[in-house]
Amino acid sequence: MKTLYLLRHAKSSWSFDELSDQERPLNDRGREDAPTIGKALAKRHICPDLVVSSPAVRAMSTAVLAAREMKYSHEKITVEPGIYAADVDGLLAIIRSLPDSAGSVLLVGHNPTLTDTVNELSPSVLNEMPTAAVVCLRFECDHWAEVSKVNAEFYFYDYPRNVS
Repeated sequence: MKTLYLLRHAKSSWSFDELSDQERPLNDRGREDAPTIGKALAKRHICPDLVVSSPAVRAMSTAVLAAREMKYSHEKITVEPGIYAADVDGLLAIIRSLPDSAGSVLLVGHNPTLTDTVNELSPSVLNEMPTAAVVCLRFECDHWAEVSKVNAEFYFYDYPRNVS
């Protein structure tokens, strides 16, 4: 069994015209929502074996704030540069290359790719994941390379406004 948590980064700030897209920080709401979703995961007794994040500041900040609530050390967060600009096929390649030693993985990334990837892998359909939303998919397989819609179960979907 493999469990994948797909977390969209929390709300980011557009207040800094001089920053590149990758450098945009979280705004005030984002800094509140990221720990809120982390607490919601912790209430479910979730602490993933591995946290993997896009290198974008807003994604890394979301990963750190959520991981802290799950008692997952921010120093163990893995940065995967390919997540930032990945399309669905690229994100699926990253997921399918995750280490099999990790039974559960929290992947922090961006829309529309996250929503599209959920819809590619899940038997359920989502219109759009809001910021700081998380989807949990479980796969009846032993290797990340084997994850697909065929062996997937849509386990839960949470976002800050429905858990706070």
